Amino acid sequence: MTDTLRPVATEPGAAPAPDPDGAPTTLKRSIGVVGGTLLTLSCVTPASTLFVVVPDLFGSLGTATALTIAIGSLLCVAVAFCYSELGTLVPSAGGEYAMVSTLSGRLAGWLVFVLSLLVVMIVPPVIAMGTADYLEPILHLDPSLAGAGVMLLATLAGLLDLRANAWITGVFLVLEVIAAAVVAVLGFAHAERGPGSLVSMEVGGAHGGADPVTALLVVSGLAIALFITQGFSTAVYLSEELENPRRNVARTVLATLAISTVIILVPVVAITFGASDLAELTGGDIGAMVTAWSNSAVGTFVSLCVALAIINAGIVMVIQNSRVLFASARDKAWPTPVNGLFARLGRFGSPWVATLAVGVPGAALCFVDLDTLYGVTGVSVTAMYLLVAVAALGARRGAHRRAHAWRMPLWPAVPIVLIAVLAYILTQQEVVHLLWTGGIAAVATLYWALYLRPRRDTRWLVTVPQDVREPAGP
Repeated sequence: MTDTLRPVATEPGAAPAPDPDGAPTTLKRSIGVVGGTLLTLSCVTPASTLFVVVPDLFGSLGTATALTIAIGSLLCVAVAFCYSELGTLVPSAGGEYAMVSTLSGRLAGWLVFVLSLLVVMIVPPVIAMGTADYLEPILHLDPSLAGAGVMLLATLAGLLDLRANAWITGVFLVLEVIAAAVVAVLGFAHAERGPGSLVSMEVGGAHGGADPVTALLVVSGLAIALFITQGFSTAVYLSEELENPRRNVARTVLATLAISTVIILVPVVAITFGASDLAELTGGDIGAMVTAWSNSAVGTFVSLCVALAIINAGIVMVIQNSRVLFASARDKAWPTPVNGLFARLGRFGSPWVATLAVGVPGAALCFVDLDTLYGVTGVSVTAMYLLVAVAALGARRGAHRRAHAWRMPLWPAVPIVLIAVLAYILTQQEVVHLLWTGGIAAVATLYWALYLRPRRDTRWLVTVPQDVREPAGP
């Protein structure tokens, strides 16, 4: 059954339309493209990604890390094209699931929702626990306690007005960009090897030697590389709160991807050049490298900037996650009492119950062993991108062909090639990660079959605010 786009406001600037239970069903348009870009960049959180996620890639890919991230970024350009077109065609706080439900059907949209929820619930606490490592120069903290504290602080910030959060995260973003710039300058200034090292495909071996990095290892690492810049998709979650979404969603998505790629990739190249030997590069201790290249004061400054970047990421991820839950409740994905709670807005216009529902469990997850969750997240992100690319194939058929929306170049070649590449990347992931993600998808499908599908007239009704639905052309 094809989903119906259901209007929820009567005209531009109108007050949010209440649902039958009296809860507002639209969010307030309060940010422009600059504020949206700052929030979206903060969700990519380049510095915390550089210092928390990239070291794991150095450990498995060595000198091939920069190449893998570069390939992943090129793939993300195609993904960004799909997000930009679908995000302007279906500008909803539901993000991927609203887009895919509208264009590929409710079951596909439901699976995308589950995959996105899996990603956004796991990633914040995993990154938050990295705070302790970068506060170590001035304060010794237990990683779980530090991570839980960051998640609770992010939850409190997420209860504020979105415009206020845009400024808070903007200040933090400046600090993390400075930290990334310091790493880049120091790495290039202390270069031990040249550009040829970027394609030397070597990683430190168990006994101090060098092991080759195969093409299959690079392909396997692409799932994490896609995750590194994944935050650009936050723009579509914010599309319901962006002014003039038809123009600003695409601008925000593409600008964020370009900026975040530069902020992450340039320091990675500098680190590859500047590491004293292959063992140090494979070890991935960027903080120690910075201290060795400069002094302890500079190392402490960079570490504190990274700690702030992690807090910044937590704030934006909680904001994003709460919007996903808010939209799912507005679209009647849950039993009525749950829908009423998650759709409730507070005095600042934020979905406060949904914010608490993602922030507090996130703090609890900091005390759980999450060793395999990077792999599960990589599989989930790749599968989610795959379903978005499939939906993009239907973006220009029927009524959608005449709708006012940003249109990607080289359609349908871009989504077709993207589908083939992403499917191949999935086949190269570890079986255990595929089984975990597949098991969660199977449970979600069971919920769909037993609860949502039999209630198709009253449950999982994807909505798009009427104030952004422009009349179709002739």
